[in-house]
Amino acid sequence: MLVMNTPLISAEPDAGPFAVFAGTRLVAHGLLPQVVTAAKVALDNGETSSLLIFDDATGRQVEIDMRGTLDEVMRRLAPAAVPRGPGRPKMGVAAREVTLLPRHWEWLAAQPGGASAALRRLVEVARRADEGPGRRRAARDALYRFMSSMGGDQPGFEEATRALFAGDAAAFERHVAAWPTDLRGHVMRLGEAVF
Repeated sequence: MLVMNTPLISAEPDAGPFAVFAGTRLVAHGLLPQVVTAAKVALDNGETSSLLIFDDATGRQVEIDMRGTLDEVMRRLAPAAVPRGPGRPKMGVAAREVTLLPRHWEWLAAQPGGASAALRRLVEVARRADEGPGRRRAARDALYRFMSSMGGDQPGFEEATRALFAGDAAAFERHVAAWPTDLRGHVMRLGEAVF
């Protein structure tokens, strides 16, 4: 039975998708409000299996306080309104220290907009170049986290893990073939972003 005392951790209600499992049975998959609603209905209808909610993007378990009515649970999901005061809005800029050689500082100082603007441009170019491999690596890591939580005791888990990190889709599919239907289906869905 899912009774969490901690608030939702780092998940936006309109982010997604998310999945809720009762044991190895997929209860719901979709946006967080839909998944939480399905979990709450299952709990209220006497679901006796442990309900676990996962963020597909990270593979991490998301803790939701399921106490009270569905309306109370959903109100806790809503992001807290941040009062806006006078003045300029915060841009999310964080000052940090960077260590460079003198020739690097000289080059940065000579760039249009100064060192900070040049560094931001360089970081954006590097981020774009890493989008494909970085996205696949993040998807692989998310799948591994989910598999470790939900499939660690399934037959072929270790072999499937080796196939995942080797990038061998056929071997991966072969090793999860005996897993329960919903669990296998979700693992294969997450694997689409990896293989």
